[in-house]
Amino acid sequence: MVNIGNRLELFVDDHLIETVKGARLVLHRPREQNIALRYDKPWALTGGYVTVFKDGDLYRMYYSGRTGGSKSDDASGQHTCYAESRDGITWTEPELGLFEFGGTKKNNIVHAGDGPTCHNFSPFLDTRPGVAPGEKYKAIGGHKTTGLRVLHSPDGIRWRFADQPPIQPASPDLTRYDSQNLAFWSEHEQCYCCYFRIFVYPDGRHAGSGDGIRTIARTTSEDFVHWTEPVAMSFGDTPMEQLYINQTHPYYRAPHIYIAFPARFMKGRKILSDEEGAAFGVNHHNGVGYWQDCAETVFMTSRGGNAYDRTFMEGFVRPGLDRRNWVSRCNYAALGVVPTGPDEMSLYVNRHNQQKTAHISRFSLRTDGFSSLNAPHAGGEAVTKTLEFTGNRLVLNYATGAGGHVRVEIQDESGSPIKGYALSDADDIIGDEIERTVAWNGKPDVSALTKRSVRLRFVLKDADLYSFRFM
Repeated sequence: MVNIGNRLELFVDDHLIETVKGARLVLHRPREQNIALRYDKPWALTGGYVTVFKDGDLYRMYYSGRTGGSKSDDASGQHTCYAESRDGITWTEPELGLFEFGGTKKNNIVHAGDGPTCHNFSPFLDTRPGVAPGEKYKAIGGHKTTGLRVLHSPDGIRWRFADQPPIQPASPDLTRYDSQNLAFWSEHEQCYCCYFRIFVYPDGRHAGSGDGIRTIARTTSEDFVHWTEPVAMSFGDTPMEQLYINQTHPYYRAPHIYIAFPARFMKGRKILSDEEGAAFGVNHHNGVGYWQDCAETVFMTSRGGNAYDRTFMEGFVRPGLDRRNWVSRCNYAALGVVPTGPDEMSLYVNRHNQQKTAHISRFSLRTDGFSSLNAPHAGGEAVTKTLEFTGNRLVLNYATGAGGHVRVEIQDESGSPIKGYALSDADDIIGDEIERTVAWNGKPDVSALTKRSVRLRFVLKDADLYSFRFM
């Protein structure tokens, strides 16, 4: 039995599904909408890791910018830059006057002077109850020579190093941090979670610098100072892949579900010819053109603990038709998904990596629309595990074709229809809505069932069901 209370539940895994017939879980790819930001400033000619989060009515974006000089992860020619937006669509880069570059402070740099932390500066809004005002915004960053250092800010603009040890130590022999590492407060687990880069051999043993497969480890803390021994994340019965970044964070509408956008790094899979790479002006790294590999964003989830769910192995953000995106370390998603409308959410992706046209694109999805329970015109259905809930009505996020429908039956523990909530009582649900209340013979009230263990039977025809919740 699973007590879901009044939580929003998404069809991103089979956590709540007992049986399926004629239906399946399908991944939905986001649509590229507009260029949110271009890397066209002298202090940010190329970019790297990006973080986006919504802070009240303000959207904040932090991104690493490089001057185009040394590409070393700890090079001094790196900065952390800041942009903001009122709608998540149009972004401005304010002149903050904090750091000098080229003889002037007219720039949007919020962190400079320390290459390792500028390289992978990863901030978050600390939502833990009782957090000190001066630590409302936290960030982590660093490399194998420094460990993962902590920074604090009272306003998200002015940052200082915290007076505490790194949350993960320096590790000269284990390159564990040369990626975007991240942390957040988990309302679900009531602790801080940190996900960071490690290298492992196929048998799971830790590997040395660049000597193994890129993957992800996790550690937790109650106070952001004392951390548990890191544990390598598991991925179920799926093949081990090179995963660059991880971008794991609580989904803003269902914080008990962590969504993740790692980059599937296809080392040595060369798509562009040397002539194309040169024509596009792709930069070089250690004398080698940055078009020897390719990458794409994939979609994973976790419900806490040390396991990811990889129900969907397909590419989530592909390089696409634009051949400038078929270069190394391109198509990496930013950390963070944000609402940009009543029925839309957005994520942000680096495109045209290591080129003069490098930029961050905004992609959009329908709200909750990472994936769905889908059935064709022939129909299909799914029955949940035994559930307990709170609330007076059942609400669906769904879409059907003109000839399709969704119907819901509520069953008892044994799988028998409950009187008044059988499939024959269910009203047809037809249309495309983010929030639709289910009814049986025109009556939506389910409060009489809150003290019972029940199963939900979803019957679909040419339809997608993205999420449900009791309210």
